[in-house]
Amino acid sequence: MKQKTLFILSGLVLLLAFVAGTLYYTSQKQTESAQAVAGKQDNLNRAYSPTEGPESAKVVIVDFFDPACGTCRDFYPFVKQLMAAHPGQVRVVLRHAPFHDGSVEVVKIMEAARMQGKYFETLAALFASQDNWVQDHRVQPERVWAALAGIGLDLDRVRQDMNSPEITAHIAQDMEDAKALKVTMTPEFFVNGRPMPSFGYEQLQALVEQAVAENYR
Repeated sequence: MKQKTLFILSGLVLLLAFVAGTLYYTSQKQTESAQAVAGKQDNLNRAYSPTEGPESAKVVIVDFFDPACGTCRDFYPFVKQLMAAHPGQVRVVLRHAPFHDGSVEVVKIMEAARMQGKYFETLAALFASQDNWVQDHRVQPERVWAALAGIGLDLDRVRQDMNSPEITAHIAQDMEDAKALKVTMTPEFFVNGRPMPSFGYEQLQALVEQAVAENYR
């Protein structure tokens, strides 16, 4: 009887040790994950980056994108839908990752348009006309200008501003941050610092909804 009791007690001790070990491991992993997210905040968020949504929003989607990327164009309205589904709770930070040959020139144009308060109008016009200025995955910057004719830009000023040292520095910083975060293709999304486990609309939506649930209880 005593031997049976000892056997049961030993089993309970082993079970408790296993549970304690599992909880400790989970806690350590959560701590490491939080530290990793905190450690890359500088790479994710730059004060100069274009943003949509209120500064008070507790859910932040960081979107590394290339204006010449067809998938980036396709995801843009979906991100807008996510913002509309959670009004006031989601903010989007746009980061430039001009991986396509010739995309740097287009990003310069977008940044110069931002100096006139027309960044998002320019982005929408470029996405709408993307098939006209991207041929066989190669950018033809000279075709971009026609798409910008009707949005109220001073195009002569854009041509002058697009090569400013400030814009060049911002693009270089975006590319350095993309490299640090191991962004190799676009679009690449981070939601409150978390990357998508795999690529897709549902995966991005799940991350956003999880972040909303965690921050707006």
